[in-house]
Amino acid sequence: MRKAHTHNKPELVSPAGSWASLTTAVDSGADAVYFGIKGLNMRKSAENFDLLQMEKVMDLVHSSGRKGYLALNVLIYDRETQKIEKILKEAKRCGVDAVILWDMSVLTIARELGLRTHLSTQASVSNFEALKLYSSLGISRAVLARECTLEDIRGISERAQREVIECGIECFIHGAMCVSVSGRCFMSLGSFAKSANRGECLQPCRREYLITEKGPDGDCSYMLGEDYVLSPRDLCTMGFFEKMMTSGAEAFKIEGRMRSADYVGAVTSAYREAIDAYYEGNLTDVLKSRLWSRLGRAFNRGFSEGFYFGRPEDTGGVSSRDYEKIYIGEVRKFYKKIGVAEVRFTCGPLERGQTILVTGKTTPASFARVEEMEIEHTRVDNVAKGESAGVRLPFEARPRDKVFLWVPKEKGGND
Repeated sequence: MRKAHTHNKPELVSPAGSWASLTTAVDSGADAVYFGIKGLNMRKSAENFDLLQMEKVMDLVHSSGRKGYLALNVLIYDRETQKIEKILKEAKRCGVDAVILWDMSVLTIARELGLRTHLSTQASVSNFEALKLYSSLGISRAVLARECTLEDIRGISERAQREVIECGIECFIHGAMCVSVSGRCFMSLGSFAKSANRGECLQPCRREYLITEKGPDGDCSYMLGEDYVLSPRDLCTMGFFEKMMTSGAEAFKIEGRMRSADYVGAVTSAYREAIDAYYEGNLTDVLKSRLWSRLGRAFNRGFSEGFYFGRPEDTGGVSSRDYEKIYIGEVRKFYKKIGVAEVRFTCGPLERGQTILVTGKTTPASFARVEEMEIEHTRVDNVAKGESAGVRLPFEARPRDKVFLWVPKEKGGND
């Protein structure tokens, strides 16, 4: 048994791009969630939340003993300052715990309102002097640049402690990485007039391209994309997580506001277990390997260690998710006393013994192995597409929840 650790646990910050992801993150052990308001955030394609929903979001988060951070880390134009002020005033009224930002106009208004502020990784803070400067401007936490190594992080953290700089450090521990500097990429804007810095990135770096030799005699062409030469693999720190725990960071962030609720649940729960195990002295190589495998079953583009040891290296093994979800139907009713959901199988069949995923606006992404099904009070082993059946579940479902079949991915299938 390893010695347990007693200093403060780092805060686990999970993405909430939708109501389903929000409830799943809370249910899976996140200490805090970050979310965006429709129209002005770095993930416009996510479901996001209306301004009028902010109070409900914060009520849910605070009633669960968690924190909620408003992500407002886009480029801001003069014509939008009044809208920013309106959003931040509502954030103040609703008790938002911090605003994630990097535009100085947002910082100015947030400071005037007395809001706590976190500096986005978009600002690319990679040294102590930058941290010190932003701290003097009122920033209480900085999400460091993705390019920082573990050695960089430790150095910045140790100096901040020596010089009593009251600005915490946050680092990414899992999720997609951008091909450019901390997300500041112009490829989407140049190709499709959709700015990455305005949350509209269409991720053209992750597509296939036909590269043709230039010149009158050029007759060679190459198809690029299978290994995505432009797109890096996803960051995964599980293999060296104890080193992250001793880096000096006060918070760990999971990327993924455009990912599904089941992805948020799988990744959040894995890192929750790792953090707790470390403090109990139980973060063994065996446990890390098991958690790493669990992470591999969530959507990914293969894993790398990011820049934490310098030039990114692949961590092997996982090149895509091992499982896939197939939409098969929707919950019509749920009978709480007997724990049975009435499901209409509009898009596919189901067999007893298979695993399903159920998720909805207020239902955290939840998995269940199907042991009992009934049609008109008669037990059945199979339900065909177009039929309705009662399915016993170990958790509460709600009308209009989506039901997916969770099956091993066939070799050669698509992500």
